[in-house]
Formats: sequence, C-alpha cells, structure tokens
Amino acid sequence: MRKWFTVLLLACTAVHAAPSASPNEEMEKLLADKGLLTHTIDQLQQVRQSVSNKASDLVENAMGFLGVPYKRGGNSAETGFDCSGFVRAMYEQTIGLVLPRRAKEQAAATDHIDKSELRPGDLVFFNTMKRAFSHVGIYIGDGKFIHSPRTGSEVRVEDMRATYWQRRFDGARRVTPSPEESAAKP
Repeated sequence: MRKWFTVLLLACTAVHAAPSASPNEEMEKLLADKGLLTHTIDQLQQVRQSVSNKASDLVENAMGFLGVPYKRGGNSAETGFDCSGFVRAMYEQTIGLVLPRRAKEQAAATDHIDKSELRPGDLVFFNTMKRAFSHVGIYIGDGKFIHSPRTGSEVRVEDMRATYWQRRFDGARRVTPSPEESAAKP
C-alpha cells in the first residue's frame, strides 16, 4: 500500500510541476499525433494561396481594361462598360463566376465585410445617385479601387479616401462562390 501511495504522490508531483497545456494545445497535440493537424494547415494554406492568386488575377485582368470608355448598360470592352457591367465581366472572365447585372443586386448576392477587412478583389459600393448601392468597383489595395465611373469617362483607378468617395461609401462585400461553384472549379 505504501508503495502505491509513493507512486501516486510522485505522479501528482510530476503533473503539478510540469507546465500545464491549454485545452487548445492539447487538442493541437492530439490532432498532430493523428496526422490531422498538418493536413488541415496545409489545406488552409492552399485555400489561402488559391484565393490570393484569384484576387491577383482579377486585379491584373481589371487593370488591363484601363481606358475603356463608360457606356450605360455596357458589359464588354468593345461596347464599353458601366460600373456593374465592368465588375460582372471581370469576375466572369477571370474567375468564371457570373454575378448579377446591377450594382444593388451584386451587393445583395455577396457577403458583407467591414471596410477594415478589404482585400484586393473585394467589391466596394457607393451611393452616387441618391440611392444605396448605385455604384460598384473592385478594390485593388492601398485604399484604391478600379471602376467605370460615368458617361464621358473611362475605366480608371481612384482613391476611396478622396472626400467624394468617403462621403458616398455604402459598404464592402466579398464574393464567395457557393460550394457547387467551388467544386466545379479546378
């Protein structure tokens, strides 16, 4: 009996002396021991890289259309673009996702994000016609976005920090494909 008591006392002392692991650390160790944690981290990194690559491709493609004239209802480089036609064409050409045609519909079909969460490829919306979500552009980073602004103008990059755009900012959205669309893409 005395021997078991000594073993128990030593075990308790060892456990108490060892730094305690948090539940998260214990879970990570368990997952790593089973070979699941590394796989999950690799998958997350692949997804992040894929999203980053698509956003870069989207921005790069959009920049190739600088100077294309604005045309109300336009949705091609040959005829010109309006704001939502430009965004729709860029997403369809680059990522293969077909967004709704109008800016307000694009806002409704995408996920709301905070302005502080903006990443290249996200959509930015403005109230330029005394109605919510009347204008849309593609965020390219560093507080700038690319869009097709108005009649007599052409596709260009502007700074969202300019007073005009700050006063009219309606919100930011992220395009997230449905699981079916994600599975269909290579």
